[in-house]
Amino acid sequence: MNARAEPQLLNTLSNSHLDALEEETIFILREVAAAFERPALLFSGGKDSLVMLKCAEKAFGAGRIPYPLLMIDTGHNFPEVTAFRDLRAQELGAELIVRHVEDSMKRGTVRLAHADEPRNAHQSVTLLEAIEEFRFDALIGGARRDEEKARAKERIFSHRDSFGQWQPKAQRPELWTLFNTRLQPGEHFRVFPISNWTELDVWQYIEREQIALPSLYYTHSRQIVERKGLLVPVSELTPPRAGETVLEKTVRFRTLGDITCTCPVESPAATAAEIVIETLTADVSERGATRMDDKTSEASMEKRKKDGYF
Repeated sequence: MNARAEPQLLNTLSNSHLDALEEETIFILREVAAAFERPALLFSGGKDSLVMLKCAEKAFGAGRIPYPLLMIDTGHNFPEVTAFRDLRAQELGAELIVRHVEDSMKRGTVRLAHADEPRNAHQSVTLLEAIEEFRFDALIGGARRDEEKARAKERIFSHRDSFGQWQPKAQRPELWTLFNTRLQPGEHFRVFPISNWTELDVWQYIEREQIALPSLYYTHSRQIVERKGLLVPVSELTPPRAGETVLEKTVRFRTLGDITCTCPVESPAATAAEIVIETLTADVSERGATRMDDKTSEASMEKRKKDGYF
C-alpha cells in the first residue's frame, strides 16, 4: 500500500461502531460496581487495560473509580510499562495494588522448574492469593474474544469456582445482556467488558480518544534474534543462544507482557493511525504473532484459564 493511499483509507474507515462498544463497556463497568461488594480492575499498563481504564474514567469520572486497580507483577515486566502504569494510576487518583510472583516464590507457593522458566503462567497462583487476601468477588479484565480460541469461548461475566477455576462446560447463559451474578462463598467472577472489541477496534479507539500508551507500542530500533518464526528481543533475561545472530530491526510490540515470552513485530508505524492501517492487513492474531508461551499445548490458554489464569 503506498503512502498516499493510507490517509485516504483511514479517512474512509468508519469508527461509528466505537460508540456502541464504548457504551456497552461503560454499562458493564457500572454493572460490576452495582452487583459486587469487592471488585477490582486488572491493570497492567498495556493497551487493552488502558482502553478499559479510559472507559472507567468516562463511567465514573477521574478520581471516582469505585474499585482498586490490581496488577500481578512477574518481575520480568518491561520497565517502561510498569512506570507508565504507576503514572496513569496516579493521574486518575486510583488505588493501585501490586502483588509479585517473586513473593509467591519466596513463600514456596510458586516453584520454577529451572531458573530461566517463564513466570507468566505462574501469575495464576499470585492472582488467587491476592483474591484470598483482599476477598475480591469480581476481577475486571481486558481480554478480548478475538485474541485466542479459549477466550472466544468465555462469557462476559465468567464464573469461577471456589478454587478459582473456569469450567467452560458450565457457563451461565447471557441472554439480552442479563448477567447472572450469584455467588456461593469463596467463588468469584472474572468480567471482560471489552470482550466484543477487536484489535482494530482498540486501535481505532486509541486513535479517536488520543489515549497515551507506553512507547514500546510504536516503532523503535531494537536488537533481536530470529527464533522459531518470532523476533525475540535481546535482553539480560533473553540473551541470544549459541549460533544465533543478533540483528538490529525497526519493530513495535502488538502486545506487552512478560519480557521472556513477548516478541515484537517489524513495523515502521509511529502513530495509532498508522497502526490502524497495519492492523487492517494483519492475518495473524496479536498473541499468535508475538507470544512464545502460546505456542505449545502444555501452556495453552484454555488449560491456564482452568488453573485460574486471567
